Amino acid sequence: MNAFVNEYLKENRSYFESVSAYIFNHPETRFEEYESAKFLADECEKQGFTVERNVAGIDTAFTATSGTGGPEIAFLGEFDALSGLSQAPGETSYQPLETDIGHGCGHNLLGTGAFAAACATKAYLEHHNLPGQVTFFGCPGEEGGSGKTFMVRAGVFDKVDAALTWHPSSTNAIMDYSTLANYQVYFKFHGRASHAAHTPHLGRSALDAVELMNVGVNYLREHVIPEARMHYAVTNTGGISPNVVPAQAEVLYLIRAPRVDQVEEIYQRVVKIAEGAAMMTETEMTIDFDKGCSNYIPNRHLEKLLYTGLEAAGAGAPKDTEKAYAERLWNTLPESVQQNYLEPISGFGYTGDGSEYAGKYLADTISPYIGREGILPGSTDVGDVSWIVPTAQLSAATSALGTILHSWQMTSQGLSDFANRGMLRAAESMAFAGVKLFESKEDLEQVRAEFERFREKNDYMNPIPDSVTPSKLSDR
Repeated sequence: MNAFVNEYLKENRSYFESVSAYIFNHPETRFEEYESAKFLADECEKQGFTVERNVAGIDTAFTATSGTGGPEIAFLGEFDALSGLSQAPGETSYQPLETDIGHGCGHNLLGTGAFAAACATKAYLEHHNLPGQVTFFGCPGEEGGSGKTFMVRAGVFDKVDAALTWHPSSTNAIMDYSTLANYQVYFKFHGRASHAAHTPHLGRSALDAVELMNVGVNYLREHVIPEARMHYAVTNTGGISPNVVPAQAEVLYLIRAPRVDQVEEIYQRVVKIAEGAAMMTETEMTIDFDKGCSNYIPNRHLEKLLYTGLEAAGAGAPKDTEKAYAERLWNTLPESVQQNYLEPISGFGYTGDGSEYAGKYLADTISPYIGREGILPGSTDVGDVSWIVPTAQLSAATSALGTILHSWQMTSQGLSDFANRGMLRAAESMAFAGVKLFESKEDLEQVRAEFERFREKNDYMNPIPDSVTPSKLSDR
């Protein structure tokens, strides 16, 4: 199995690198990945998959399937980029391009690596005439959109037996932590405009309401669980004229906690604060629920299979030129990151103390698998998939140690040979685990049994209300 998958990926390496490069060079934000989704769906068809587009009512979501009979194993791919992270590739200084958008989280690699794993698994089944269905899920809008959560709500994953995915990072490891659930909600205040000097008493400031709400939430921080996070951005200040009382203002909140019920509890308290701010300013307040996602549920047996695949793929050895480039990038990082350079990526499965990387700038080992209990202080819509399908994730080293996700440094490394090797290492690991599930009924049964034991004690409720539809950034 290992030899077949490894040889397939070697033979097709340049092809998958070109797929990743296309997505990198066509960066698009959540639910607007029209070029990337079309290109990737077209490539799936060229590889012999049957493609269904516009799934779950989302223009840029699609599924690509191959095979019949047996279990259905899913590979989850993402391809959305981020605003504000444009960067010329291969540079060691901030050099934004004309576009404001860039792949600062490596989703060009993520989507292509999952696609490569699906292709390798498909080729293995066909070569050995084995039953089973391989499905590549084109999942848009992970960054601030929770595309998979919408897809889960629509029942897209209901028939899947197991799901595999990965994420670019600085280390090679199994992503064995849970994550934070979240809600993302707009609070809109509606007041009354007036001349700020001549008739201020006639105005009702929506911006005052936003500011009072933010003050109230900041006082709330002391009285929520320590793991909770509340972030906000003022998305509409009401104008740029200080002599006009702002009639409209808006603030976007992202509320996180380890479980959805905890997010809901904090959210209801935030709503009360918003209502209080509206009362104090005699303005009206409306709520626009944007999206939400659940916490991630690891499946330990599936993680073990994925780890075996990662060990078989190997960490590889960085080239001297890559080490030199990584060192130059290292010198652009904040001093706090340099002092504790594994902290930004510790939640991606890394279990060491950093000593094996002392004086190095690129990962050249695989972190031991432990299956830890803990929470990564971030969120992913993979969480909702994991509530309805046994799911496992890994990280593969595609960037220099210390590289922070959602940074220009991450974007800069998105087309490097080191990143491409990491992408294919992830693909090989996922393909190994996928093939194992097709070949071993015992392993698949153990994966299912673990998942069913969890679900017997835990009910799932999709965090996005039925009335909410996916929202593009341009709609805002």
